[in-house]
Amino acid sequence: MAEGYGRDTPPIYSGTNEEPRSAGQPLSDFLLQLEDYTPTVPDAISAHYLHTAGFNTTDPRIVRLVSLAAQKFISEIANDALQHCKTRGANQNTKTKGKDRRYTLTMEDLTPAVAEYGIVVKKPHYFV
Repeated sequence: MAEGYGRDTPPIYSGTNEEPRSAGQPLSDFLLQLEDYTPTVPDAISAHYLHTAGFNTTDPRIVRLVSLAAQKFISEIANDALQHCKTRGANQNTKTKGKDRRYTLTMEDLTPAVAEYGIVVKKPHYFV
């Protein structure tokens, strides 16, 4: 038996006051939570793109998992774009300072954010 596996492996604790669980238990809990969660990206859209890519599944949890992954990806890009916007705004002299400042998602902020993920965005020459 490989070292680190078997009876000598410490139990997994999910919290400070709970009993130890086996390694498969958190995954089953996650799958149960996944059934009740409604992601921002609808399952129908994820299923369509999965089918277009040649991936067919009858398990709706797989589609929901892909929807959740797409939501996380979009969220990370939006957060990165917000950080670019804040950095750019800090370099400019603005009259509005405070907590009620509103930000607008622009291509100027989105382009470097998606470039970090290997996505190249270029404006057509007639928009310049």
